[in-house]
Amino acid sequence: MKKYKVFIFLIFSIMANANVRMPLLFSDGMVLQRNKEIPVWGWAEANEKVEVRFNKQTKTIQADKEGKWMIKLSAEKAGGPFELIITGKNKIVIKDVLVGEVWICSGQSNMEFQMYKVMNAEKEMADSNYPMIRHFGVAQDLSGTPKEDLKQGKWAVANKENIRDFTAAGFFFAKKLYAELKIPIGIINISWGGTNVETWTSHEAFQKSDEFKTMIADVPQVDMDAVFEVYKKSVLENLRKIQGFDVSMENENQFKEFSFDDKNWPEIKVPSLWENQQIGNIDGVVWMRKTVTLTAEQAKSESVLHLSKVDDEDITYVNGVEVGTNKIWEALRVYKIPAGTLKEGKNVITVRIADYSGGGGIYGDPADLKIQFKDKNIPLEGLWKFNVVQVKIAISPNSYPSLLYNAMVNPLVPYAFQGVLWYQGEANVWRAKQYKKAFPLMIQDWRTKWKQGDFPFYFVQLSTFNEFNGNSKVGSRWAELREAQSETLKVPNTGMVVTTDIGNAKDIHPTNKQDVGLRLAAIALNNVYGKKQIYSGPTYKSQQIKGNEIILTFDNIGSGLSTPDNSENVKGFEIAGADKVFHSAKAIIKGNTIIVSNDEVKNPVAVHYGWADDDTEINLFNKEKFPASPFRTDNWEMITANEIYKVSK
Repeated sequence: MKKYKVFIFLIFSIMANANVRMPLLFSDGMVLQRNKEIPVWGWAEANEKVEVRFNKQTKTIQADKEGKWMIKLSAEKAGGPFELIITGKNKIVIKDVLVGEVWICSGQSNMEFQMYKVMNAEKEMADSNYPMIRHFGVAQDLSGTPKEDLKQGKWAVANKENIRDFTAAGFFFAKKLYAELKIPIGIINISWGGTNVETWTSHEAFQKSDEFKTMIADVPQVDMDAVFEVYKKSVLENLRKIQGFDVSMENENQFKEFSFDDKNWPEIKVPSLWENQQIGNIDGVVWMRKTVTLTAEQAKSESVLHLSKVDDEDITYVNGVEVGTNKIWEALRVYKIPAGTLKEGKNVITVRIADYSGGGGIYGDPADLKIQFKDKNIPLEGLWKFNVVQVKIAISPNSYPSLLYNAMVNPLVPYAFQGVLWYQGEANVWRAKQYKKAFPLMIQDWRTKWKQGDFPFYFVQLSTFNEFNGNSKVGSRWAELREAQSETLKVPNTGMVVTTDIGNAKDIHPTNKQDVGLRLAAIALNNVYGKKQIYSGPTYKSQQIKGNEIILTFDNIGSGLSTPDNSENVKGFEIAGADKVFHSAKAIIKGNTIIVSNDEVKNPVAVHYGWADDDTEINLFNKEKFPASPFRTDNWEMITANEIYKVSK
């Protein structure tokens, strides 16, 4: 009887494996690309005959000896809903299928940035019932070798119930396209915060690149289980070395108490994310403590604790008394300290921080980190004690090249789509010069893999963010990365959105994703859909030196150069002589040119515009209100010139 049951089980297993199976991307609510051949593929039993029916088309194919099959349906006009029916030994019916425009949205956290976080989020989410807009969210996953299917993912209709987790930049792009075209729009979201461009690029692309072929030759096809064990050991040993003791949650309830002795705890700078300091890129639970000394008068006064922002969650204590908790990573922590809690002399602020993904720690504006009294504030910026008590062990997508290409991009090939929207670069600022090669390599790699020609590839230039206080005097990694993005426009059929005017110098995740989406849509509407319009701000063209002045000319000036207040004086320009020392410059709009000068620079040779991490103040636009891209006219060596991509052994 036992052998009989095993036999029956094997028969059912064979039958189950023989069933036609489709990639997750082919599911209810999907959007297919119009006006192009439509690849449809899947798996079946070896040599099994498979029939595909869609609208008025019927095509058949025989699976190969490995059970793989693919057919190409003829191009369809926009419309739907239809059913896509796949029949082999079983039958799959995919319902509510639309035909329209499909765009891939990819990159790091600013593309991942969800709708519920944008400015005016409640208002925007209330206006989200667009049944012709569909969003496919690809589950985050990584792999050492190319995968055939996604880990998880599903199509969702744009409405109030689903909109919360849509990519915001992608949705505002889709919403504008739908308003203009009145046809179905599909967006496929494959994004992951904090990721570098190299993890999105295939192994084969690196092998064919003069820049990267030596690097990739030393990188094996990765066994992720083995890598995980090595990584886990490395993380825990590193934290033990930093702290002087093991990562452990034992006795953590004592840490909030006023009397707890934290003299053996190491120190870390606050406000600043852990990733920028010795703790490194970890997710988990960390206790942080700060001791302050107060007068008797201060101890008796009404007081409010300001902790700036905490990524992700905090429980905050003062002298062992819980004063507040918050689970919103971007929210300012403002907690009233109960009367009688503070003491004359020593006082201890303790924060238990739980970080689930991305950045971690107390971060933000130092001015928002203080104990506030009626007539005086006690600043809390500086060194805090810390103890890592729990670590969520997970391999970073940046550990090896190609991990996200393998797991999140390769399974989508050869799905038909119109173009790609890309929002990434922050994770590559340390290697900004090499990004001039790495970014175009990835674009060409995707185009090679899809075999759909030079499809449109539109990207967002880095916004302002004052991460390193970089500028023309000390160098600016952020400016260098923006330059690398600008140079990528040399790649055919690309476009770039400039965001200097809609960033936030104190927040790497600016909440204005509305204008990002609209500006991406402006490029697409002009270049792809024949809606002729201005879609770019001024871009540097040439300079002419006349005496102590430099005259600059520009492309993409639209109706003319301008500033928001219509002033002729433009901010953000600097000028230098042969000594390479830049001085703030007077810059005046004259017709379609800008004249730059500084009385201290008698023989100028070069100009910088917006050359800083924080370029908030720059104000050159065209009259169509598109901002000019930052630039430099020299070719002097920059601070990232010798930084290259390396893989840890």
